[in-house]
Amino acid sequence: MKASDLFVRALEAEGAEYVFAIPGEENLDLLESLRGSKVKLIVTRHEQAAGFMAATYGRLTGHSGVCLSTLGPGATNLVTAAAYAQLGAMPMVMVTGQKPIKSSKQGQFQIIDVVDMMQPLTKFTKTIVSGDNVPAHVREAFRLAEEERPGATHLEFPEDIAREHSTMPVLEPSYTRRPIAEEKAIRQAAEAIAAARKPLLLIGAGANRKLTAKMLREFVAKLGIPTITTQMGKGVIDESGPHFIGNTALSDGDFVHRAIDQADLIINVGHDVVEKPPFFMRPGGAEVVHINFNSAKVDPVYFPQIEVVGDIANSLWQLKERLEPQQHWSFADAHRIRDALQKHIVDGCGDDSFPMRPQCLVQQVRDVMPENGILALDNGMYKIWFARNYPAHSPNSVLLDNALATMGAGLPSAMAAKLVYPDRRVLAICGDGGFMMNSQELETAVRLKQDLVILLLRDDAYGMIKWKQAQMEFHEFGLDFGNPDFVAYAESYGAHGHRVGATAEFKPLLEHCFTEGGVHLIDVPVNYSDNDRILNREIRELARKL
Repeated sequence: MKASDLFVRALEAEGAEYVFAIPGEENLDLLESLRGSKVKLIVTRHEQAAGFMAATYGRLTGHSGVCLSTLGPGATNLVTAAAYAQLGAMPMVMVTGQKPIKSSKQGQFQIIDVVDMMQPLTKFTKTIVSGDNVPAHVREAFRLAEEERPGATHLEFPEDIAREHSTMPVLEPSYTRRPIAEEKAIRQAAEAIAAARKPLLLIGAGANRKLTAKMLREFVAKLGIPTITTQMGKGVIDESGPHFIGNTALSDGDFVHRAIDQADLIINVGHDVVEKPPFFMRPGGAEVVHINFNSAKVDPVYFPQIEVVGDIANSLWQLKERLEPQQHWSFADAHRIRDALQKHIVDGCGDDSFPMRPQCLVQQVRDVMPENGILALDNGMYKIWFARNYPAHSPNSVLLDNALATMGAGLPSAMAAKLVYPDRRVLAICGDGGFMMNSQELETAVRLKQDLVILLLRDDAYGMIKWKQAQMEFHEFGLDFGNPDFVAYAESYGAHGHRVGATAEFKPLLEHCFTEGGVHLIDVPVNYSDNDRILNREIRELARKL
């Protein structure tokens, strides 16, 4: 068959449901092959959005999302999405077109070395130079994208190769099982945990997998060890449970950091160096048990004494079977810190001043969203507020990016989440800065007839950088901008636009948008003037007293 048909057959064998794409001239054979396929083509308005959607699909399902672009400028537009997937451990396969490689007659028009460009951003990048190579290269791209640690892979598919014919068969995915930790390592870790007086469980990005989350919940339920999560570990355990202390939304100085300081042993599950470190090791400090798919990357502030390397869920199961709650464990300090943090979180939630205070907004969003509702956060000041103040009840119910931490991903991520979970409420939360980087995808959401709500938090500035600017005692400069009429802007795409004029209007309006269905954008002015006081000076002062 034609190589482009063989490529699509290989995608089908991998279980690909969607190809998110902006096709170009060099993709036309592949486009024609997709036309008769059960793989659905979703055309976006920017390649970056196609990549964000593919990465989020991979994040939610564990199976590689697929995105497609043309050569040159289309491929370069995938670079940010490649880094987003690679740093965020989201399985994604990128496919880019290319001019004919065997008989090119167009010189260097639009041609750059895409494979070389993708090398530092991916786990695997390759030009397909023969139709006979299609099955093996597609299989390898998917295998590596999904293998721990997941990430991005890339295939360049030149148009003359797409037209070749091949008799090679499609390669079906192989059955694999991840290696499990050695029994001696399990025993050593169990003995250290049992001997500790104030053990603390820290859940990182690498633990945010379905099977891992189930076993972590059983581990915590049996042993009652106080638990903290990083931003990308959020929701792995139910944050309304009695053993959850809080989320490391801030780099340091928060209540949760006091719990870390008081622990004499930290069980660090799914540690990922892409996240800001939630704690720093020091000689003579707390002992650290590293539980992960891979061994620890040692640096001056992270040098765990015990490493349990293998499938995380299996390691936790083995530890759970060996361990029992210990009489000498002391969790009173951790529980006191938890109670103080919860009191601080709800402080000010009843404030009806306008523009809205972020802590009030977060609470009202939580009131409207069901337990299985999904938030897809772009990057901005509000991300800290939601990471810290919004209780998550299940894995990947709060999609935030604390790896690349790019702006512009919120709306495309929400759209992908709605494709994966059409029956769940999905809320995109974007600042006005990040939203305008991919706002054109409103048309895509409307075309897909999605039921989706976009919460646009407007402060007419790059608010997080303004907060940092103030913290560092610089003059306020260079971070303000103007905005369009967002209600009219949404309506111009065929979506519904709304503007909040008082705090009391917000919660009923949000519920109305979900109930009515369709694509809704809500413009909400937000007051970030208390950021420095609450998230810096006040927290540090209160935490010091614990």
